[in-house]
Amino acid sequence: MSEIIEPLVIAPVDTKCVVLLVDDQTMIGEALRRMLVSEADIEYHYCQAAEHALAMAVQLKPTVILQDIVMPESDGLSLLKEYRTASQTRSVPVIMLSTRDDPRYKSQAFAAGASDYLVKIPDQIELIARIRAHSRSYLAQLQRDEAFRQLHAVQRQLEASNRELHRISCQDGLTGIYNRRHFDTYLDQEWSRALREGSNISLVLADIDYFKTFNDHYGHLAGDECLQRVARVFREVLQRPGDLAARYGGEEFVVVLPKTDLEGAAVIAESIRIRVERLSITHEFSKVEKWVTLSVGIATVRPNPRMRPPELVGLADKALYQAKQNGRNRCEQARSNLDELAMLHNRNTKTEGDN
Repeated sequence: MSEIIEPLVIAPVDTKCVVLLVDDQTMIGEALRRMLVSEADIEYHYCQAAEHALAMAVQLKPTVILQDIVMPESDGLSLLKEYRTASQTRSVPVIMLSTRDDPRYKSQAFAAGASDYLVKIPDQIELIARIRAHSRSYLAQLQRDEAFRQLHAVQRQLEASNRELHRISCQDGLTGIYNRRHFDTYLDQEWSRALREGSNISLVLADIDYFKTFNDHYGHLAGDECLQRVARVFREVLQRPGDLAARYGGEEFVVVLPKTDLEGAAVIAESIRIRVERLSITHEFSKVEKWVTLSVGIATVRPNPRMRPPELVGLADKALYQAKQNGRNRCEQARSNLDELAMLHNRNTKTEGDN
């Protein structure tokens, strides 16, 4: 089973603002520190060297970067582009600081990815208000991103769990191949497809010979192991994605072969029968051989609107019965029954047309 899905828990938004000022002038750094020092919800950091700015931002995880637009070794716009390129700082709000209140500078800053623009030294009230506003918006975005991430993780877990539940609901618990319920659904599905496409669909119905006496003499544990080994043969023989093997009930197995004629189905059925015989599972109480064997019935139809899937199952069952009557450990094909069924439907169609 898939792992248990944990409840979605989103941590509350941290209201603390972490500010990083990047400016080569220590006087500006000190001035802004004094503006913010009395604000309990604002944590202030200062970086004077442009070459250390990005590394410091990655380490501190600021909620706002105050970036000088003109620096001696690297201009602020270049640093801004570095912030926007690095995954850790790509969405961090950056407020550009400049001594010039020139629309052209502002335009360049915003074009490079700035979140805001202030003329330094800014008014204290305005600076604090903008720091808080940008920080709240950024932290809220982080929380939304985390919520979406967790939601997507939960959705993936749910999808995996649903796939696992579907697999379990379709699987026979003992043998690991499909169960009778899934066989019924799949046969209906492939029957409809064959009807649309005008193609053949074949069915192989197999029964372990004298399995009751096997269980009676060797015990149910040995019987279960026998069923598992026989089921493994069915799984190994079928190679096409559309072919399906299922446990039909008790010691009976069934195979659905879409787009397969009678001759092709006979080849697969005989391969299964031979491989089960070659397992050499001892069965001293069988009236056929000294090992486990299969009797197999094969039927093929090309569906028409007046036919139903149970008719194909009925044909395969009659062929299986014939295999048992003819000595078991053999495959029989529902040729005559198939011809009679086709003739019957053609006769009914003609009669209704005459009426």
